[in-house]
Amino acid sequence: MQSEFPVCAADKRPPGPVFECCWQGRPESCVPYGSVTQTASGPPPTYGALVLHAPSRPRTRTSAPAVGVVVAGALVVAAAAVPPLTGWDVHPLLVGGVAPLAASWHPRVGPGTVPALVLAALALRYARPLAAGVSFGRLLGLAYTAGLAWLVALATVDGRPGLAHVLDRPAEYLPTARSTPDLGYALRHYVDRIPHVWPTHIAGHPPGALLFFTWLVRAGLGGSLTTAIVVVLLAASTPLAVLVTLRRLGAEGAARRAAPFLVFGPAAIWTAVSADAMFAAVGAWGLAALAVAATSTRGSGFAALLGGLLLGYCAFLSYGLPLLAVPAAGVLVAAGNPKPSPRVLGGALAGVAAVVVAFAWAGFRWWDALPVVRARYYAGIASERQAAYWGWADLAALALSAGPIAAAGLAHALTRIRRWPAERAVLSLTLTSAAAIVLADLSFMSKAEVERIWLPFVPWLLVATASLPVRWRHRGLAVQIGVALVVQSLLHTRW
Repeated sequence: MQSEFPVCAADKRPPGPVFECCWQGRPESCVPYGSVTQTASGPPPTYGALVLHAPSRPRTRTSAPAVGVVVAGALVVAAAAVPPLTGWDVHPLLVGGVAPLAASWHPRVGPGTVPALVLAALALRYARPLAAGVSFGRLLGLAYTAGLAWLVALATVDGRPGLAHVLDRPAEYLPTARSTPDLGYALRHYVDRIPHVWPTHIAGHPPGALLFFTWLVRAGLGGSLTTAIVVVLLAASTPLAVLVTLRRLGAEGAARRAAPFLVFGPAAIWTAVSADAMFAAVGAWGLAALAVAATSTRGSGFAALLGGLLLGYCAFLSYGLPLLAVPAAGVLVAAGNPKPSPRVLGGALAGVAAVVVAFAWAGFRWWDALPVVRARYYAGIASERQAAYWGWADLAALALSAGPIAAAGLAHALTRIRRWPAERAVLSLTLTSAAAIVLADLSFMSKAEVERIWLPFVPWLLVATASLPVRWRHRGLAVQIGVALVVQSLLHTRW
């Protein structure tokens, strides 16, 4: 008589058949891709120090993921239906807009369509078993390569302009960067120019993004295509930062389970072609550095300083990114120390302070600029975007950007809080990223276009997929990829 035994021992995998932890019942319960058998009367088989055991109790089903998907779907349907029913022009600058996205109908195929379909098929066949079975270093390499290919394939559904056109628009950073010969003068007069001089994106953001693109121009990378390539290369590294963070926090198994969702999904539509994708990468590596510092016994001060510098610079990329302090607190909580080390906390704060002081010394004071930005925002486009709609429709746009699986994961995570000690890393990062999004929504400084504006928070929300049951992750990846292909093929997004 034969019987199957799932692998245990903290989600580690023996050589041979590939196993995947299902994260149900007990964290050590796992479901095998291959089969491991033994006679019913014999002892459990072993692989070195790992012992194979049958689950101690049957797996339980939960309706939370389904509830999350239903709520997200209802939000999307309502957000699409309300404007035509009420006559509200929720995107006054967009002709033929398809709410809640900043997009219009434009069914098409292009050079990137076939590569995107091929990548989708490969991802569905190999992404989960590879993420479970390869070494972690190889996983990082595969995640970067696959993510880069996915970003480029989706963007080039619109051909070469799909990459190069967006960053070269007059309202974007690159044209202004090309016409900014004196950065010092621009910084000293930055706030004065917000009301009437700067174009939309320059006026609505601190000068960190302008500095970044000006440096690219001065380095000879100021062409529309070359700048887009730099942004895509940086954006593709964001999943790696999340994976490194999870591993440093003792959740390598969770990193492996979440990896396919971090790489493949609808957020890539906006990641490939927006400066916000660069913001997301800087923030993600800042949090990764903070995780390294919080879990290191040596060199923690340098890693903390680096994390503080990166996170501090994020505050000068977007006025909404100081909210990354919330997931940063989640990283420290997930590290398992009741009180952060003074070296870690001091190093991180020193890094943030150094960035703030450097910009103030150069002539730009964040606290002076924010009221001016708010005044321009509410005197302009914000006055034409109904708060009664965007207060909840922003969440519908996020559901399309992050994908339905993010809603399923978040709902499931909320039911797993009782599992806090065992799943601290996943729950801390998921819940703090969700809290940051709620605060951003309540600020009413992000009415519309959050499918790109909230990109820095999306990967940390997708960490929740690691706690989903196996059947949800298997089907969820197909849904994520399907949403990305449908949206990119049927809608023309502004980013």
